[in-house]
Amino acid sequence: MAKYGKWISGAIGWWILGPIGGIVGFALGSLFDAGTSKNVRRQDVGSGAPRDGFTVSLLVLMAAVLKADGKVLQSELDYVKKFLVRQFGVEAAKEYLLFLRNVLQQPLPLYEVCDQIRANLNLSARLELLHLLFGIAAADGEIHVSEQNIIKRIAERLGISLADYNSVKAMFAVSDRSWAYKVLEIERAATNEDVKKAYRRMAVKHHPDKVSQMGDDVQRAAAEKFRKVQEAYEHIKKERGMS
Repeated sequence: MAKYGKWISGAIGWWILGPIGGIVGFALGSLFDAGTSKNVRRQDVGSGAPRDGFTVSLLVLMAAVLKADGKVLQSELDYVKKFLVRQFGVEAAKEYLLFLRNVLQQPLPLYEVCDQIRANLNLSARLELLHLLFGIAAADGEIHVSEQNIIKRIAERLGISLADYNSVKAMFAVSDRSWAYKVLEIERAATNEDVKKAYRRMAVKHHPDKVSQMGDDVQRAAAEKFRKVQEAYEHIKKERGMS
């Protein structure tokens, strides 16, 4: 659980109140009911459920993307499980997944949760969350329109610009002929000097050091995003014959 604290070390004010408290109450109630039906001690059921608003908020965003296309695929759940294991450890991940499955059964106060995240995390951290959500959506090999739409709504509510949204989205759509330009947030008509300036700007925006307070695993994920920016730049340089 050591990594757990790193995710929230840079955030304050995560209260389990209002809509978030309602989610916790519903999910824990479902867990208690399931535990009773299986003769499991109630105090043992859901003992590892999230107790802070940040983790609940993270699971709500995951749930919104998971059920965006009307079905929850095993490939998507596997992607989420791997992330949770890396971030929180095996035992905590098992209980968080159980908690998540119950969250998936209720309406989600998506905007309220996004507002809370926006108020407590910097832009680089919010972009990292957006990258995670696209990773979940792409886990089955394609990002459905419904998934794109829900992630776009989340991005807007998180205060992420359309250019940043398209940039992160393009990292998962390399079959698009213009993907590299979208990653760097420029048009194909941009001059070579504009390309260089865009690369420097994006390299600063997505540098792993921007999320250093969120732990090693998040930094590694940020490094992958940073490499995508570099890959986009090299792709354009090769295409144009730039030195």
